[in-house]
Amino acid sequence: MSEKNYAKMILLHLMVFFVVSCSSGGSEDTPAVEEQQQQPPQEEVDDTPDVNSPDYWTNAELVWSDEFDGDELSADNWLFETGDGGWGNNERQNYVADDNVEVSNGTLKVHAIRNDDGLGTVTYTSARLNSRESFRFGRMEFRAKIPENRGNGLWPALWMLGNNIGSVGWPGCGEIDIMEYVSFEPDQVHFSIHSLANNHTNGTQITSGAVPLETIEEEFHNYGILWTDSYIKFYIDDINNVQLNFERPTSAGFEGWPFSQPFYFLINIAVGGTWGGLEGIDEAAFPATMEIDYLRVYQVN
Repeated sequence: MSEKNYAKMILLHLMVFFVVSCSSGGSEDTPAVEEQQQQPPQEEVDDTPDVNSPDYWTNAELVWSDEFDGDELSADNWLFETGDGGWGNNERQNYVADDNVEVSNGTLKVHAIRNDDGLGTVTYTSARLNSRESFRFGRMEFRAKIPENRGNGLWPALWMLGNNIGSVGWPGCGEIDIMEYVSFEPDQVHFSIHSLANNHTNGTQITSGAVPLETIEEEFHNYGILWTDSYIKFYIDDINNVQLNFERPTSAGFEGWPFSQPFYFLINIAVGGTWGGLEGIDEAAFPATMEIDYLRVYQVN
């Protein structure tokens, strides 16, 4: 065999080996790719906490509070709402700034005072505080003591209003009454919600009615709500001691459920009015003081 033909034969063998090697490598890779493509997709896991779970609220964390320590009201947390226009309920008090509140010994004290000029003119002053912070959902809890019961005419409340009250008014903004008390019904407390669909002006408010609480005027109690996009539950002292459970109506629009927006807190003592004054106003009821130990907000992350 000539050297030229021998070189051609060697070259031919090398080409055949190269082609076979490439074909063999491709056939081994292809099944691996196909196997990877045929893997079933992983299902997405919904880790959103279930608001109806028995342990849902045990995971709530403190996100804001006012413990009312020191010797003055925090201007960063609260502002005064003032005036004597009856506040939509024919109330008798004039809400004033500064003079009718004090912070001492770890509590906020709100005073309702009877003023007699000695010439037959009687007026009443009190305070109405609005929180600067607002919140959407959570466990909201006041610890408070209601004024000593010495007569009719007092109407203290711890409550919330929707932030959009300036644009939609009341009751469109929604109202959550965490605690209401009228002194002509001693030893009892009330919980209510108000909306366009349900409010006291047309007798359709959602309310607990009068809930017995024998030591309401003598001792501090915890008044709170558990609030989600599905329900608002009102409790006394313990989150399991629920007194009113308002569940979101299945077909409710904004008129029946304005409670998916931020709300702010209010603290006040009204005097007289369409409810507080049903049995008149007794001179002996004054001065009257409601004490608040703290306000705390817990939320589940």
